[in-house]
Amino acid sequence: MPEKSLPAAHAIFDRDLLVRRRDRASADAGRFEFLLDRAAEDICDRLSIVQRRFEKAAVIGAHHGLLGRRVRSLPNVAWVVETDSAPGMLARCDGPRVLADEELLPFADGSLDLVVSALALQFVNDLPGALAQIRRALKPDGLFLAAMLGGRTLVELREAFLVAEAEIEGGASPRVAPFADVRDAGALLQRAGFALPVTDADTVAVTYATPLDMMRDVKGMGASNMQLARRRAPLRRVTLLRAMEVYAERFSGGDGSVRATFEIITLTGWVPHESQQKPLQPGSARSRLADALRVAERPAGDKPGS
Repeated sequence: MPEKSLPAAHAIFDRDLLVRRRDRASADAGRFEFLLDRAAEDICDRLSIVQRRFEKAAVIGAHHGLLGRRVRSLPNVAWVVETDSAPGMLARCDGPRVLADEELLPFADGSLDLVVSALALQFVNDLPGALAQIRRALKPDGLFLAAMLGGRTLVELREAFLVAEAEIEGGASPRVAPFADVRDAGALLQRAGFALPVTDADTVAVTYATPLDMMRDVKGMGASNMQLARRRAPLRRVTLLRAMEVYAERFSGGDGSVRATFEIITLTGWVPHESQQKPLQPGSARSRLADALRVAERPAGDKPGS
């Protein structure tokens, strides 16, 4: 078993429950990989245009090996090791692998040229700490490239349960995880010490016949509610049915189907190196913006024609 991470003072996720659910989901993981497939394809597309060779790479949160297999196929990546906290998932990976918690990475400082991750880091309790560990494990000019679920993921399900529980239970409990938004992700990259940080978001709208079909997909991914603050009593049937009614009323299409939103945030950062471009010092520019735009330069506050 991997070494367990220490409970954070403000932990959100029950990491032990997450491992158990992902282990149960591992046998059928290939049936529910459409989001992972999209994220892995995007990561590999981005890597394929990087004009350098990565001798040693690591996949953090390997799932059932989909991303690892694709990264190994890239001509500019030489060697790949995969890590995951769920033994069942890791057993389906190919090549070198290490059972490890995403919050306690097993890599020596400066031992990797590339770290990639797809749809795993949104479930860590200490994301700044995990990013700092990744930063230390990378060599100077090493690349970090990851995709994680963003804050707009399953906004429809969140709203449906809030309404249903307020009506029937007299108050709502956490049902959908609070994921980071794209601005928070960029700030965390900078805080961890990455240079040239870039974040962007891709919204994926998926159509389902019913809300229950969407919930089965989430369960099949091993990603159903594992928040520490979740209500421990079983979900009442009347509450579930009301939530499904609200969902269908507010988020259905003309044909009776319903939509579900998944937001994928991509993070890119480099470990600082002297070869990287650096911003110019204030006042060091050799040409004026006004000249480049071919406009007259005016003092701040002056109005045109004054």
